[in-house]
Amino acid sequence: MMRHLLSASAIALGLLATVPRAEAAPDPRGFVGDLGNQGISLLGRDVSPDQRLAKFRQLFASDFDVPDLARFALGRYWRAYSPEQQQEFVRLFQDYTAAAYSERLAPYGGAQFRVLGVQQSGDETVVNSEVIRPSGDPVQVDWHLVQDGDGYKISDVYFDRVSMKVTQRDEFARIIENNGGRPEALLAVLRQQIREKHQPVQIPAAR
Repeated sequence: MMRHLLSASAIALGLLATVPRAEAAPDPRGFVGDLGNQGISLLGRDVSPDQRLAKFRQLFASDFDVPDLARFALGRYWRAYSPEQQQEFVRLFQDYTAAAYSERLAPYGGAQFRVLGVQQSGDETVVNSEVIRPSGDPVQVDWHLVQDGDGYKISDVYFDRVSMKVTQRDEFARIIENNGGRPEALLAVLRQQIREKHQPVQIPAAR
Protein backbone atom coordinates (compact mmCIF):
# COMPACT_ATOMS: atom_id res chain seq x y z
CA MET A 1 0.00 0.00 0.00
CA MET A 2 2.76 2.46 0.97
CA ARG A 3 4.72 1.78 -2.25
CA HIS A 4 1.54 2.19 -4.36
CA LEU A 5 0.71 5.43 -2.59
CA LEU A 6 4.22 6.78 -3.07
CA SER A 7 4.01 6.01 -6.78
CA ALA A 8 0.71 7.83 -7.05
CA SER A 9 2.05 10.65 -4.91
CA ALA A 10 5.00 11.04 -7.22
CA ILE A 11 2.63 11.62 -10.13
CA ALA A 12 0.78 14.38 -8.37
CA LEU A 13 3.83 16.06 -6.91
CA GLY A 14 5.62 15.97 -10.23
CA LEU A 15 2.69 17.69 -11.84
CA LEU A 16 3.18 20.64 -9.51
CA ALA A 17 6.91 21.24 -9.50
CA THR A 18 8.53 24.46 -10.75
CA VAL A 19 5.26 26.33 -11.31
CA PRO A 20 5.55 29.82 -9.73
CA ARG A 21 2.89 30.73 -7.20
CA ALA A 22 2.44 34.09 -8.91
CA GLU A 23 1.21 32.35 -12.07
CA ALA A 24 -1.43 30.25 -10.30
CA ALA A 25 -5.00 30.96 -11.33
CA PRO A 26 -7.20 32.55 -8.62
CA ASP A 27 -9.86 29.82 -8.82
CA PRO A 28 -9.16 26.33 -7.43
CA ARG A 29 -9.90 24.51 -10.68
CA GLY A 30 -7.50 26.75 -12.55
CA PHE A 31 -4.91 26.52 -9.75
CA VAL A 32 -4.72 22.73 -9.97
CA GLY A 33 -5.20 22.64 -13.74
CA ASP A 34 -2.39 25.08 -14.44
CA LEU A 35 -0.03 23.31 -12.10
CA GLY A 36 -0.78 19.93 -13.63
CA ASN A 37 -0.55 20.96 -17.27
CA GLN A 38 2.61 23.01 -16.83
CA GLY A 39 4.40 20.59 -14.54
CA ILE A 40 3.70 17.34 -16.36
CA SER A 41 6.81 17.80 -18.50
CA LEU A 42 8.87 17.06 -15.38
CA LEU A 43 7.79 13.42 -15.59
CA GLY A 44 10.22 12.92 -18.45
CA ARG A 45 13.49 11.06 -18.06
CA ASP A 46 15.52 14.09 -19.08
CA VAL A 47 15.15 15.57 -15.57
CA SER A 48 18.12 14.57 -13.41
CA PRO A 49 17.56 13.23 -9.87
CA ASP A 50 19.28 16.27 -8.36
CA GLN A 51 17.16 18.70 -10.37
CA ARG A 52 13.99 16.83 -9.46
CA LEU A 53 14.86 16.82 -5.76
CA ALA A 54 15.60 20.55 -5.78
CA LYS A 55 12.26 21.25 -7.45
CA PHE A 56 10.43 19.07 -4.94
CA ARG A 57 11.94 21.02 -2.08
CA GLN A 58 10.83 24.25 -3.71
CA LEU A 59 7.39 22.76 -4.28
CA PHE A 60 6.77 21.78 -0.66
CA ALA A 61 7.96 25.12 0.62
CA SER A 62 5.70 27.13 -1.71
CA ASP A 63 2.55 25.10 -2.38
CA PHE A 64 2.03 22.70 0.54
CA ASP A 65 0.94 23.57 4.08
CA VAL A 66 4.10 21.97 5.42
CA PRO A 67 3.82 22.94 9.14
CA ASP A 68 0.27 21.61 9.40
CA LEU A 69 1.11 18.43 7.44
CA ALA A 70 4.15 17.81 9.65
CA ARG A 71 2.15 18.20 12.87
CA PHE A 72 -0.56 15.88 11.54
CA ALA A 73 2.01 13.29 10.40
CA LEU A 74 3.56 13.18 13.87
CA GLY A 75 0.14 12.86 15.52
CA ARG A 76 0.05 12.50 19.29
CA TYR A 77 3.85 12.41 19.42
CA TRP A 78 4.09 16.10 18.47
CA ARG A 79 3.73 17.15 22.11
CA ALA A 80 6.46 14.75 23.17
CA TYR A 81 9.02 16.79 21.22
CA SER A 82 10.76 19.84 22.57
CA PRO A 83 10.35 23.06 20.52
CA GLU A 84 13.79 22.42 19.02
CA GLN A 85 12.84 18.85 18.06
CA GLN A 86 9.58 20.09 16.55
CA GLN A 87 11.49 22.52 14.36
CA GLU A 88 13.90 19.81 13.31
CA PHE A 89 11.07 17.43 12.53
CA VAL A 90 9.34 19.95 10.25
CA ARG A 91 12.59 20.43 8.33
CA LEU A 92 13.31 16.70 8.15
CA PHE A 93 9.71 15.96 7.18
CA GLN A 94 9.94 18.33 4.23
CA ASP A 95 13.32 17.03 3.06
CA TYR A 96 12.36 13.38 3.58
CA THR A 97 9.10 13.67 1.66
CA ALA A 98 10.80 15.52 -1.18
CA ALA A 99 13.57 12.91 -1.40
CA ALA A 100 11.19 9.95 -1.11
CA TYR A 101 8.87 11.06 -3.89
CA SER A 102 11.34 12.71 -6.26
CA GLU A 103 12.84 9.40 -7.38
CA ARG A 104 9.50 7.87 -8.32
CA LEU A 105 8.64 10.20 -11.20
CA ALA A 106 10.44 8.72 -14.22
CA PRO A 107 8.00 5.84 -14.95
CA TYR A 108 5.16 8.32 -15.49
CA GLY A 109 6.56 10.16 -18.49
CA GLY A 110 3.87 10.75 -21.09
CA ALA A 111 0.99 10.77 -18.60
CA GLN A 112 -2.00 13.06 -19.19
CA PHE A 113 -3.63 15.16 -16.50
CA ARG A 114 -7.13 16.56 -16.36
CA VAL A 115 -9.34 18.29 -13.80
CA LEU A 116 -12.76 16.71 -13.34
CA GLY A 117 -14.56 18.99 -10.91
CA VAL A 118 -14.57 21.08 -7.73
CA GLN A 119 -16.52 20.69 -4.48
CA GLN A 120 -16.53 22.24 -1.05
CA SER A 121 -15.80 20.15 2.06
CA GLY A 122 -16.01 22.26 5.21
CA ASP A 123 -13.23 24.82 5.14
CA GLU A 124 -11.44 22.97 2.35
CA THR A 125 -11.94 23.10 -1.41
CA VAL A 126 -11.54 19.72 -3.10
CA VAL A 127 -10.44 19.58 -6.72
CA ASN A 128 -11.04 16.20 -8.35
CA SER A 129 -8.67 15.12 -11.11
CA GLU A 130 -7.15 12.07 -12.72
CA VAL A 131 -3.81 11.08 -14.20
CA ILE A 132 -4.02 8.92 -17.31
CA ARG A 133 -0.89 6.81 -17.60
CA PRO A 134 0.51 5.38 -20.86
CA SER A 135 -0.20 1.94 -19.38
CA GLY A 136 -2.39 0.96 -16.45
CA ASP A 137 -5.62 2.33 -15.05
CA PRO A 138 -6.10 6.07 -14.48
CA VAL A 139 -5.15 7.33 -11.02
CA GLN A 140 -7.82 9.39 -9.24
CA VAL A 141 -6.25 12.36 -7.47
CA ASP A 142 -8.28 14.63 -5.15
CA TRP A 143 -6.56 17.83 -4.03
CA HIS A 144 -7.61 19.38 -0.72
CA LEU A 145 -6.91 23.10 -0.71
CA VAL A 146 -7.06 25.74 2.01
CA GLN A 147 -7.17 29.47 1.40
CA ASP A 148 -3.81 31.23 1.68
CA GLY A 149 -4.16 34.95 1.10
CA ASP A 150 -5.06 35.40 -2.55
CA GLY A 151 -4.13 31.81 -3.38
CA TYR A 152 -4.15 28.29 -1.97
CA LYS A 153 -2.06 25.81 -0.03
CA ILE A 154 -2.40 22.04 -0.42
CA SER A 155 -3.50 20.47 2.86
CA ASP A 156 -3.80 16.87 1.65
CA VAL A 157 -3.88 14.76 -1.50
CA TYR A 158 -6.02 11.63 -1.89
CA PHE A 159 -4.91 8.96 -4.33
CA ASP A 160 -7.68 6.53 -5.28
CA ARG A 161 -9.48 7.70 -2.09
CA VAL A 162 -6.44 7.14 0.17
CA SER A 163 -5.15 10.15 2.12
CA MET A 164 -1.46 10.88 1.73
CA LYS A 165 -1.13 12.52 5.15
CA VAL A 166 -3.05 9.78 6.99
CA THR A 167 -0.88 7.09 5.39
CA GLN A 168 2.26 8.97 6.32
CA ARG A 169 1.08 9.47 9.91
CA ASP A 170 0.43 5.73 10.25
CA GLU A 171 3.87 4.94 8.83
CA PHE A 172 5.63 7.30 11.23
CA ALA A 173 3.67 5.89 14.19
CA ARG A 174 4.82 2.37 13.25
CA ILE A 175 8.44 3.51 13.14
CA ILE A 176 8.15 4.96 16.64
CA GLU A 177 6.32 1.90 17.99
CA ASN A 178 8.91 -0.44 16.45
CA ASN A 179 11.64 1.48 18.25
CA GLY A 180 10.38 1.14 21.80
CA GLY A 181 7.85 3.95 21.57
CA ARG A 182 10.65 6.55 21.47
CA PRO A 183 9.57 9.57 19.39
CA GLU A 184 13.19 10.67 18.99
CA ALA A 185 13.86 7.46 17.04
CA LEU A 186 11.86 8.89 14.15
CA LEU A 187 14.25 11.82 13.90
CA ALA A 188 17.19 9.41 13.59
CA VAL A 189 15.40 7.41 10.89
CA LEU A 190 14.56 10.52 8.87
CA ARG A 191 18.12 11.82 9.13
CA GLN A 192 19.40 8.50 7.81
CA GLN A 193 16.88 8.41 4.98
CA ILE A 194 17.77 11.93 3.86
CA ARG A 195 21.48 11.03 3.86
CA GLU A 196 20.68 7.97 1.78
CA LYS A 197 18.19 9.65 -0.55
CA HIS A 198 19.25 7.45 -3.46
CA GLN A 199 18.42 4.27 -1.53
CA PRO A 200 14.98 2.54 -1.77
CA VAL A 201 12.12 4.31 0.02
CA GLN A 202 11.59 1.42 2.50
CA ILE A 203 12.29 2.84 5.99
CA PRO A 204 14.52 0.80 8.31
CA ALA A 205 14.18 0.66 12.08
CA ALA A 206 16.39 3.03 14.03
CA ARG A 207 19.12 1.53 16.20
